[in-house]
Order: sequence, then structure tokens, then C-alpha cells
Amino acid sequence: MASDELRVSVVVPARNAAGTLGRTLACLAAQELEGRFEVVVIDDGSDDDTAPIARAAPGLVSLLQPGPVGAAEARNRGVAATSAPAVAFTDADCFPAPDWLAHGLAALASAELVQGRVAPDPEAELGPFDRTIWVEDERGFYETANLFLTRELFDRIGGFEDWIDTGGEKLLAEDVWLGWRAVRAGARTRFAPDALVHHAVFTRGPVAFMTERLRLRHFPAIAARIPEFRRRTLFANVFLSRRSAAFDAALLAALVAAARRSPLPLAAALPYARMASRGTLRYRRRAPLVAAVRAGADAVSLAALLAGSVRWRSPVL
Repeated sequence: MASDELRVSVVVPARNAAGTLGRTLACLAAQELEGRFEVVVIDDGSDDDTAPIARAAPGLVSLLQPGPVGAAEARNRGVAATSAPAVAFTDADCFPAPDWLAHGLAALASAELVQGRVAPDPEAELGPFDRTIWVEDERGFYETANLFLTRELFDRIGGFEDWIDTGGEKLLAEDVWLGWRAVRAGARTRFAPDALVHHAVFTRGPVAFMTERLRLRHFPAIAARIPEFRRRTLFANVFLSRRSAAFDAALLAALVAAARRSPLPLAAALPYARMASRGTLRYRRRAPLVAAVRAGADAVSLAALLAGSVRWRSPVL
């Protein structure tokens, strides 16, 4: 590859991201990469200073303003405006480490799709209910907070597709579907732990922490459309996670104990009690509140999953 040719295009969709986009673009400008790369910011109908921040960013940064098209279509338009042989995706609330592109492209040399690692912003204090993202292995979600593809693969599978009707809420699972279409197309995939992106931490209270779990009603749709996702990602092919399985067992144990008027069935609740205590004791005096809110969130999760399971005829608990 000639020294003046682009090695990779970084695609960043952004909607009302003025609070974080400047730091995202500064982190991208600081990338330690041999060769040239570009950044494409797609302003997805913002009404804040997202566009001016992108225009003022250092480095080879271009701005597209197609209007409010949604994150999936925004990414597609961003890729369509690029010419590099590799595409890297991150989000406007993510802060790539200086060697992110170098490690991601090194992994892409022996694969066609690479999932990178995501961790909470180390500069932020993370409260018990705050929103952020962790990606610690290739779990089957293919999160676009940190994802690399060859351009050939992206074009071959047709880019992102919105396919779940969320009823006007923020769309989801376009990245899951993209990744599994790549796997079905025979793409070689890798997880790159050294390709690190930090995700912003957003303050959130107990009510928002619990109500966000309502979005889990869409997970049965994912499992119905992508059986491979069920086998790789779900615990025992049915449960959302080990914690959800433990919560379901604890709830069933409580119901049986009440019906039999005997405490003996409550022994089945011990695994959930251990999980719940491990995650809350560090909050000391707030531990009872944190435990109660998280148990409430687990209950909301179960209700949402049951509703989705019935709707899609695809059991996820």
C-alpha cells in the first residue's frame, strides 16, 4: 500500500453528542498509527453543537449531515463515503486508546471482523446504577462501540439493517444482525483485547436503571432470528445470563416455599443471594438499597423477557 493511501476509515454516528464528541475526536486524532486514516462523523439529526464540534476537529475529519436517519443508516452512509480497505466503528460517547487502531488493524490482518474491548471511562466514578458498557470477549453482540471489518466484507453482507420495531424507542440489534450475517457468510472473526475503547459513564438513578430493562422484551426476537446467538450467548440456551437463571430459580423457590409453608425450598435461592451480595457489599451503607433496586431490575427483566417470549414464540428467561 502506498504511503499516501488510507489504511482505515473510522465511522462515528452522532446525535446530540456535543457533551462527548470533542473528546472522542481528540482521542482519534491522537492515534499512534503508521499510515493515514480518516474519520467520518455522521450527524444524525442533532439540534446541539455536534456539527460545529466535528467541523473544528483536528485531523482528517469529514462531516455528513443526512438528517435523522437512525444509527444504522448513518453508519451505512458513512461507509459509503469512504474508500479505505478497512472500516472501524466507534460511537460518539467512546474514547479510543492511542493504540486502538494499530491493534485493531493488526487483528484484522488475520480476520475479516474484529471485536475490540470496551471498558468504562477510568476518569469517571461509576455508581451502582450508572450507564456504561463492558465488552470483554466476543459474546455475539458485535457492539459497534468497537468493531472492525474489511470493506469487502461490509459490502458483501450489505451493511447494517434496522429490523426490530421498537415502537419509537432507540433502535437496537442492527449490530448483532450485522455480525451474525458476517459469520453466516463465512467471515473469520477475532476478539482483540488490546484494541481498547473506553465508554463514557452516564449518571442514572434507580428508576431509570430498572425501566431500561424493559428493552429486554426484544431479546426473544433476536434469539428467534439468530439461533446461533442463542447457542453462543444465552446461558443454557434459554436464560439471558447466569444471574437471570439464578433469579428465576430464587423466585420459583419463594413461590414453592409459600405454597408449602416450608422454608426448605428457599435453599434454591442461595446462588442468587450470593451473586446479589457480591455485587453490592462494596457500597456499604447503601448496599441494601442497591440490592433491592437490582433485584427489582431482575424482576423487570423477567417480566420483559416473558412478554417478548410470548410475542415471538421464542423462550428467553
